[in-house]
Amino acid sequence: MAISSKQQKQFVQAGIMPYFFDERGLKKRAPEQIKQRLLRTFDGNISAASGLLPPVKIFYQNQPHFFPLITADKKHAIQGVWQLRLENDENLLEGKIKRNAIELPRDLPLGYHQLTLTVKNKQYTSRIIVAPTRCYQPAELQEGKKLWGSFIQLYALKSEKNWGVGDFGDLKDFLQNVQGYNADFVGLNPIHALFPANPESASPYSPSSRKWLNIIYIDINALPEFAQSEVAQQWFNGKEVQDKLGKVRSDSWINYTEVMQLKLQGLGLAFDYFQQNATALRRQAFEQFVQEGGESLQVQATFDALHQYLTSRFSDQWGWDFWEKEYQDYHSDAVQQFRRDNADEITFYAWLQFCADQQLAECNEICKANKMTIGMYRDLAVGVTGSGAETWSDKALYCLNASVGAPPDVLGPQGQNWGLSPMNPHVLQQQAYQPFIELVQSNLKNCGALRIDHIMSLLRLWWIPKGDSAVNGAYVRYPVDDLIAILALESQRHQSLIIGEDLGTVPKEIVSKLKNAGILSYKIFYFEFDQQGQSRHLQEYPYQAMTTLSTHDLPTINGYWRGYDFELGQQFGVYPNPKVLAILQKDRINAKAKILARLKENEIEVEKGIDETLSSDVSKTFNHQLQRYVANVSSALFGLQPEDWLDMSEPVNIPGTSTQYANWRRRLTANVNDIFADKDVQALLSAVNSARKSAK
Repeated sequence: MAISSKQQKQFVQAGIMPYFFDERGLKKRAPEQIKQRLLRTFDGNISAASGLLPPVKIFYQNQPHFFPLITADKKHAIQGVWQLRLENDENLLEGKIKRNAIELPRDLPLGYHQLTLTVKNKQYTSRIIVAPTRCYQPAELQEGKKLWGSFIQLYALKSEKNWGVGDFGDLKDFLQNVQGYNADFVGLNPIHALFPANPESASPYSPSSRKWLNIIYIDINALPEFAQSEVAQQWFNGKEVQDKLGKVRSDSWINYTEVMQLKLQGLGLAFDYFQQNATALRRQAFEQFVQEGGESLQVQATFDALHQYLTSRFSDQWGWDFWEKEYQDYHSDAVQQFRRDNADEITFYAWLQFCADQQLAECNEICKANKMTIGMYRDLAVGVTGSGAETWSDKALYCLNASVGAPPDVLGPQGQNWGLSPMNPHVLQQQAYQPFIELVQSNLKNCGALRIDHIMSLLRLWWIPKGDSAVNGAYVRYPVDDLIAILALESQRHQSLIIGEDLGTVPKEIVSKLKNAGILSYKIFYFEFDQQGQSRHLQEYPYQAMTTLSTHDLPTINGYWRGYDFELGQQFGVYPNPKVLAILQKDRINAKAKILARLKENEIEVEKGIDETLSSDVSKTFNHQLQRYVANVSSALFGLQPEDWLDMSEPVNIPGTSTQYANWRRRLTANVNDIFADKDVQALLSAVNSARKSAK
């Protein structure tokens, strides 16, 4: 079917890219039918500007601030005056239109300013953002120092005191322990709000909202209300509860339904005590939190309360798109009536956010007290699920008939459909980037760095028509320079380092943009080879990067070395055919041979039986040897994970699976304190710290 030139222009205007280059450098064209289906998901919303001024304009500090008005008749001279109200400043700057353009002072301060243009008694407004050109980097990076730390899946931590899932109390213990080895940071999985009423929706990368926290991480025993409530303590110390806690603590895999039921019961008892007996100081802190949280907090608390209400009465209430129509929008009359009728329940869920926020802040204070160079780094997921709180309250911002993922590549031959709803880049601009600003601000709270998952999403996202295969998609462009500028502004304001996860098919144009903006790249040791095909020399890694041996999407060192991920992939149908699997296995054997050659070159003797084959032995000793070796990498940051300290095999996630494998449920094989009491782990961490701190 022939495509009209008008529709081709619409594809371009919408930002649907006609082709991309895959990891082999081959040009892949998007089918016209797919582009048409994706165009329909925009609902005609493919333009940002609608007046003389754009809704938002970004300038860089100490550079010319000049832009032309948006007018079809360039020859007609428009006369008018402009006023600029600076952020946090009541004073106004004023001027006149000259040659159909506005020229603002060059020395505007960093921040978000409001421009008002008056032409013939008609007013137009625009947000003016003045940003730095680079993100924040701590002095240690500017001095070329080599830092190190651990990254953890918080839910996977085990202890004698948690309630069957890692919590902020465990995080405090982990921070205190790892700081004893002079670690500079501890990285977290995304701790975004999920679905308390549907706890089995456990993926931290498929959140209900990225602005609020996952309440399952609250350390209930540390809440003053829980400790002081006689009712709560009697319930907690009863045989039934203690038996349940004993079971969920000892489980190797997290039972989210059981854990969440227990925690919500305990939290409910603590909240009852708060309502009746809270100190004036504690109540005031909560009221301030509610005030600062504004409508966004009310949306989240209402969503969680309503979700719980509906789930307790009806089956299959997975998210708002499964609810009765009258409840499918936060702004509806029925939802507002629910808010009036269930004020206490909504306050309860707002209070849970308050408790989570306070405990995360306490973790951050531990980092500061111990003078960790970076402290915690948080992780920002690439999007939100279409059935959660964010999409519920702002449907115009999201294209709900599309989902995002990744095109097919060597590691994911069938592509990936993440089931997340993409933001419409044009509506994002219409809203003057406010949703993105709030998102970044929320995730830079109480941390020293932010890892951005799939940072290529600032440039482009792989859109897939909802319900279709990931193969049937196309890339959609985003305003990358504007988004990086906002990231730089907030990074400097929060004094937080930015790490960009840039794995997979990375377009050349974003590489230089990230580097120039001071955003750290992300390097996986397994994937790094030089032009001769050898395992990349550790001194040839870029300094402006974080290097690791694995991630949540990859096998552990143990699993990688013996090809256990291939066994699991076959078992769960990850590979489309035996040919693809054979290619991947051959590549693995070759990669391992190159790694072993580097170890030999560095006079690292490995145990007998450890070789490049997929039937190779693997031991804790070899595992630790490999981590010690990579610790010498020239990258600014080196990260390692406790799974590899413990020589674990089971992955925490298998991309390309959903319910086939128990993703996001695998726990560590040892309690936090036992990990740090392990002599082998102690020797490893001491050696890593020595390698990093003595590196030139």
